[in-house]
Amino acid sequence: MPLLFSSLPLVQQRILEWYGKAGRKELPWRNLRRDGSEAYGVYVSEIMLQQTQVSRVLESFYFPFLERFPTLRALSDAQESEVLLLWQGLGYYSRARNMRKCAQICVRDYGARLPADVESLKQLPGIGSYTAGAIACFGFGESVGFVDSNIKRLFARLFALQNPTQKELESLAQRLLNKDASFDHNQALLDLGALICTPAPRCLICPLSEFCQGKAAPMQYPLKTAKKYENLHLKLCIFYTRDSEGICFALQKAESGLYAGLYNLPHLGDFSSEQQAKARYIGDFKHSYTKYKITASVYALEFPLDSKNPLGSDFVFAHLGDLLPISNLTKKALKFMGAIT
Repeated sequence: MPLLFSSLPLVQQRILEWYGKAGRKELPWRNLRRDGSEAYGVYVSEIMLQQTQVSRVLESFYFPFLERFPTLRALSDAQESEVLLLWQGLGYYSRARNMRKCAQICVRDYGARLPADVESLKQLPGIGSYTAGAIACFGFGESVGFVDSNIKRLFARLFALQNPTQKELESLAQRLLNKDASFDHNQALLDLGALICTPAPRCLICPLSEFCQGKAAPMQYPLKTAKKYENLHLKLCIFYTRDSEGICFALQKAESGLYAGLYNLPHLGDFSSEQQAKARYIGDFKHSYTKYKITASVYALEFPLDSKNPLGSDFVFAHLGDLLPISNLTKKALKFMGAIT
């Protein structure tokens, strides 16, 4: 038996003591009622924190989202474009689309509330094992263990596991769980992984160092797998005209795929050879999205206001101040608007 489990009460005490001194207890979603009445606030935070740093969520997204969609019913009733617009800048827009679908199911099947048990939560769109456990614990006060990427790294080092399975990690989380203080215990594990047992670990100040089986070579746990990216070169076109309000440009709403529901610039290849020859190169930029590393070249092509739009009716024309949900890729490209005079 690992030393950690033979000293479990002491380990649990160390975890709580560290959280009491150094945990991020001030985060707003950690100061909600745990009787289910404010579980929606926990849910919003957990979805936003997937793939996004705490500081960005806290500074720019969490409160505006809750102000506009304060309840599951408000989110359920919203147009998809409204939700995507508020999500703009967070990326991974499938999260926002799934939140709206989840809200609609909760209104229909659960009286506009989230279910309290892990298994029911896991049946909702966009909610996996970790998120279900976090909502159940932090929103409903349930004593459940769970594992995110930070806790995975912490456990891999504590138990010297190079390639642990999710089932193995979840079993460890349940065995280690302090059922008398599950909220603080789980929040502490999240913070230990995020602040102490980081990719470059701070072992000297770790409260669990004496119980850690991997501390002699922490970088070996878990084994790293290199993320594979596909390189793409895109040629985006700011296809613009001038009206009484200034420069307006063409955007098309994607109906499916990664950018579903978002407005994007046309590609240079959408135009005829003759039109492409008239397009002016105005810059390029780098962008990463899921498995893609993108080099985007930006071109500008003007057409007279009174002429026929060669792109057809699928495109709308917008000004920079218009409130349309646009992809981050398009947002970066539009920074080159200054080159158009």
